[in-house]
Amino acid sequence: MPVARALRGIGHRTIDAVWRIGLATRFFVATLLASGSSVRRFRLITKELFSTGVMSLIIIVVAGLFVGMVLGLQGYETLKRYGSESALGVMVALGLVRELGPVVAALLFASRAGSAMTAEIGLMKATEQISAMEMMAVDPIARIVAPRFWAGVISMPLLAALFSAMGIFGGYFVGVIQIGVDEGSFWSQMQAAVDFKGDILNGVIKSFVFGTVVTVIALFEGYDAPPTAEGVSGATTRTVVTSSLAILMLDFILTAMMFGGS
Repeated sequence: MPVARALRGIGHRTIDAVWRIGLATRFFVATLLASGSSVRRFRLITKELFSTGVMSLIIIVVAGLFVGMVLGLQGYETLKRYGSESALGVMVALGLVRELGPVVAALLFASRAGSAMTAEIGLMKATEQISAMEMMAVDPIARIVAPRFWAGVISMPLLAALFSAMGIFGGYFVGVIQIGVDEGSFWSQMQAAVDFKGDILNGVIKSFVFGTVVTVIALFEGYDAPPTAEGVSGATTRTVVTSSLAILMLDFILTAMMFGGS
């Protein structure tokens, strides 16, 4: 019957999803346990920091600048209706530090660095480089996965902070230089309203969580990818889609936990 087939399909997909979550959790724990050798050889992490963090700087800087400029323009048009143009700096800073900075930077990080990590490890698996390491008694988790994991965890909060800083500069450029909002009010109200613990620290926590989740998803999809061109392509697509959905879901959960009681 169609209903029975539909229920069986839902059941199979649910079991497969739970099974993959379990595999990803085991993969994450194995990565943490194998991180000791990577930390001792920090050269491996610094090499991955360059490809993961430094190579993502341009897209983060440009995107942050234009997001801040759009916030400044739209915010001014909204605040002008209520005679509160001087609060433009507060609106831009809080919007970036609390939400847009960590979320948009994480989405860009998943699209650029996450997909690259998945494709790289998937190609290593397809060309049997990982199997060759195992035959030579080299742990691929410690040699390949763990350095990329810590590079992603370290670089994501820094990229989110840079995104927010460039966004604030973009809002200042549009609001103060182009439109003519008072510069003193822009900066003084921003400094008075933005709280380190309640705003900046919460944004850092968000970016740290996003970086951990995106990096684990990217590495797991690459390590679990079928060793074919089609398998690597599908794993790269799953990385971007799954990471984006996870970022948005976790953003709601973390926001509810941080600001729900205030």
